[in-house]
Amino acid sequence: MSTSTKPFIPNGTAYVDGDYVPLSEARLPLMDWGFLHGDVTYDVIHVWKNRFFRLDAHFDRFFRNVDRLHLDADVDRDGLATILAECVHRSDLEDAFVEVICTRGMPSQPSRDPRDAVNQLYAFAMPFGWVANEEQRERGLRLRIAQSVTRISPSAVDPTVKNFHWLDMIMGLYEAYDHDDENVVLCDEDGNVTEGPGFNVFALIDGRMKTPDSGVLEGITRKSTIELCEMIQLPIDVTTVPAEQVRAADEVFITSTAGGIAPVTVIDGSPVADGKVGDVTQRLNELYWDKHDDPAWSTAVADLLPGSELASA
Repeated sequence: MSTSTKPFIPNGTAYVDGDYVPLSEARLPLMDWGFLHGDVTYDVIHVWKNRFFRLDAHFDRFFRNVDRLHLDADVDRDGLATILAECVHRSDLEDAFVEVICTRGMPSQPSRDPRDAVNQLYAFAMPFGWVANEEQRERGLRLRIAQSVTRISPSAVDPTVKNFHWLDMIMGLYEAYDHDDENVVLCDEDGNVTEGPGFNVFALIDGRMKTPDSGVLEGITRKSTIELCEMIQLPIDVTTVPAEQVRAADEVFITSTAGGIAPVTVIDGSPVADGKVGDVTQRLNELYWDKHDDPAWSTAVADLLPGSELASA
């Protein structure tokens, strides 16, 4: 393998087998069913200016999903908070992307019974990454509403349990790239918008904000945006959103832990309204980043490290 084709591994720290190692040295056992079968749940939290954003909400979802998949993370909330804070601290990062993963693991004896597997917990911290780059955030994304692939049915795989089932998303991305678009959102079989790879979708339609109510991960940034809409008394509907309504919307944006609120100004090659980033999108984005200093929405990394007053409480 030539140097130019080696995978890029960012600086960071991982938690594997109860120990902290450089991210470049972290390894997952080949036979772990999380890798072989996608039998896993995970969550992603971000750190901004040395503060975890909405850590409690992420933990609520992670531990709920662990239970729903009959997994055992073998750690409580305080223990997990310490692990994640250690990963950030050892990585010397002020702004970080932090992931925790619970896999089915491997059975301790030959077996195909998931009840025989010894579940595994992994975590890592790496530099903060954006779902849209700086240029895209300034001018707005070019989004494709996929035609060639639909979202996996929620009756088959529950999208509210964060998972690694992304092949529908990846195939949708290739459709977007074929049309010179930058990202993709998938519809259900009835033509209603669901979500994209790692993000939720919002559309301002006739003075009301709308976001899909089914076929989607209930994203923490989605939750935050709904709450921000309520704070500014902007009507918000969590409802069925047909694709044609999104194409005709006054404003469209996506939400993700990887960057918050990112505007969409082109859909399927046509401008959203006047093709400019909307005023409501800009206002919500400013409020979202302002909340990163709010103690009700954020937690200092230092407060979660061993020996801190909060961690010892």
